[in-house]
Amino acid sequence: MNGSLHPHLKYVDIKLKRGPAGLGFNILGGVDQPCRMNDNGIYVSKIKEDGAAALDGRLKEEDKIIAINGVSLENRTHTEVVDLFRTAGENVELRVLKKSPFLTNGPADCPPEGQSSSMSSLGMLALFAGAVTIFVIAALYKRRK
Repeated sequence: MNGSLHPHLKYVDIKLKRGPAGLGFNILGGVDQPCRMNDNGIYVSKIKEDGAAALDGRLKEEDKIIAINGVSLENRTHTEVVDLFRTAGENVELRVLKKSPFLTNGPADCPPEGQSSSMSSLGMLALFAGAVTIFVIAALYKRRK
């Protein structure tokens, strides 16, 4: 190992031309709406079919957007970033940190669009049922003694 803290990081510059439906992707994140543990960055949550990003093909869901037209997105609110996108012009250059299959950020990662980051109701019910079962078995075991 060469001593680098981030050996799998890959940055890509992507130029997109705004189409009739904008740039063709949705974002999550920001200092006011972090979607990853210990990371308030801006992430691509959805690529819209036939949008500018989908037609280009390089931007992917879960990629981290580092800058828009050279303006860093570090420590910005979600609304500030949306405003930067809205005023970025017709030709937009994105600096992107590509999602690496080798790097994960644990269970607090951004959920896919339309899903909750918390445990599902069915999962919570199963967990509760398991806890109740263990409690009942322990109580019956103690009664027998």
